[in-house]
This record gives sequence, structure tokens and C-alpha cells, in this order.
Amino acid sequence: MLTSYAAHFDTPAGYLDFARFGPPSRDAVTATARALDASARADHTTVDTLMRAEETARDTAARLAGTDARHTVLLPNASTGLFHAALGVREGVVLAPRTDFPANHYPWRRSADLGRATPHWLDPAPGSGVTPDLVRAALTDDVVAVSVSAVDFRTGFRADLAALREAIGPDRLLIVDAIQAFGVASLPWDAADVVVAGGQKWLRAGWSTGFATLSDRALESLEPVLTGWTGVEDVGLFDGAEHPPAPDARRWSITNLSPVTAAAFAAALDLVERHTVPAIEAAIAVRIAELTEIVEAYGGRVLSPTDPARRAGILSFTLPDHDPALVAKALHAEGVTATVRTDSLRLSPHASTPPEAVERVAAALSSLGN
Repeated sequence: MLTSYAAHFDTPAGYLDFARFGPPSRDAVTATARALDASARADHTTVDTLMRAEETARDTAARLAGTDARHTVLLPNASTGLFHAALGVREGVVLAPRTDFPANHYPWRRSADLGRATPHWLDPAPGSGVTPDLVRAALTDDVVAVSVSAVDFRTGFRADLAALREAIGPDRLLIVDAIQAFGVASLPWDAADVVVAGGQKWLRAGWSTGFATLSDRALESLEPVLTGWTGVEDVGLFDGAEHPPAPDARRWSITNLSPVTAAAFAAALDLVERHTVPAIEAAIAVRIAELTEIVEAYGGRVLSPTDPARRAGILSFTLPDHDPALVAKALHAEGVTATVRTDSLRLSPHASTPPEAVERVAAALSSLGN
């Protein structure tokens, strides 16, 4: 475990639900409180001062994504970025997995409703995800983009972004939802044309935080349909005229975001940058391996990939002959928080998760045999 990283959090030891929500650090909580306190005592300098947090958060997100501020924009959530991308595709077919989280479906459905992009749904094999072979088999001349999750929300399957880029070639767009990966998985984000992520899960920044990065190809080919008043040239000129969209990623800005949430986002991103993604990723991998061993020792069937190179921080499993709701009840009795679905359970530890969490899971599963 990254002791220095874990020291920033007050999360209970048995919390294993970071794929759903990541409790923020004391750093993010303090930044939020300070920004709110400053806003309560506002004077002529307050708004401009608070707004600087957005620039700080954007710059840090850009560095972590391997790009720069010109290609990065803060957003209130991942869904906003996905709608920007989906409505920006002028025409053509977009390949997307049928098994993906619904937030990755509705933007393409709405795009189709408007006569723009037409989704073609891919069907990954159970326990797998969008692979280069699956994409190659579906490629046709009218395919203009591929939309994938960097890490599958159900199983933790880690997409091979570099291989997907190679499979689709240089002229098609690769659009990536990074919410289950960014900050905890070392991936070649520069292989993607669009990367979107919300900050409320693994980045542990709280709700209403997020960002997107756009490649030069994306800036050139995606129409800025949702550009708002803050996403245009000469933002401060209120002359009643329509201004052209900004030439960079700012064109995806609709209005000013909350400087309070931007302060929390900046603090959360700084924590990731200081402790480094590879170190955080390695600590999570240790816990995933330990939890996998425990689940299998008690007869569980692991639904996540077994190859460490193809999995991230998610362990999905079933316990034969045990209803997931009953397994959840046993976990809750040991102070373990997990995602409970009708057909499976999902454990998702972070770098701050202590060994005690594994012991609690073992105790819970052991109790089911009594």
C-alpha cells in the first residue's frame, strides 16, 4: 500500500466500491471548504481569484493525459463530453460496445435521432471487451469512429488503446471514456482522439468534476454543436453578435463551471500527479490479486480477466449457490462496501485500501459456509 498516499484519506478500511464512487481526500475537502468560505466573503477580487482553480486543474489533467492545455477542457462530468463527441460527428457509422455503460449509449442514440452518427453495436465475448480483432471484423468504409471504455465497468477489462488505434488507422476517430481508468491505469491516452473522464470515481475529486482532451484530428473533424458562450473567441466581448468557436478544446465549454468543484478537482489531480499513476496502479494490482485469491478460495467464479495486462482495478465475481444479495449482506456485516448487481458482485479497491479489507472479505465469504 502507498502509505504516504493513504494518509490523505479517511475512507473506511472495508470500502471496495471505487468503481462507483471514490471518497475524496482531505485535500479535496479542504479545498472545497476554502473556496466556499472565500465565496461567502466575496469582494471585487473573489470571483477572478477562485476561477484560477480551473486553469490549475486543466493544466494538471493535461499533463496526466500527456497533452497540453490547448487540447484540454474541464467538464462537469463524462457524459457531457460524450454528448459533445457524439453530436459532433457529422455523419457515418460509429462502432460501440452493446455491453458498455448506458452513458456511452445514449449520446450515440441521440446523434442517430438527429441524423448524424449511426451506432453499430459490437458484442464482446463474455469477460472480454472491445478488442482489435472485434473492431477489424466490423470495419466498413462508412465507419468514421470507434467509441470504447478504457476499462469496462462490469469486469475491469482493459482496452488496448494502441492496438485499437492501429486497427482503425489514422483517419478514423478513437473516442475513449476513461472514467474507470484515468489516474489509476497507465494507458497511452495519446492513441485516442477524444478522452473524457469524470472525477468522482478513481480520481476521488467528488461529483461535478471532469475533463476532456481532444486531438488535432478531433478539433478539425468534430463539429462544435454544443459550444456555449464561454467556448467562443472574444469571450468577454458582449456585442450581441455570434462569435466563432474557440480554435482549441475550449470550444467544448458551455458556460462557467463551479470554481468550488474546480478547486477540489485541482487538489485531487495534484495528489495523483505527486504519487504517480504507476505507483497507484501497482498498489491496486496487489489488492486485486489478493482479493482474487480469496474469492477463488471460497468457490467464487471470477468474471474479470485473469491476465494482469488486460485487467484494471475491478474484480467481478459470483458465488455459486449464493444469491448476490445474501453475499452482499455478509459483506456488509463485515463492514465491506461493494457494488451489488442481480447476477454478480464487484469489488474495486484503491491504492489506499489496507490489507484489512481483504481479511474482511475473507471473513464474509467464510461466514456463508456456516
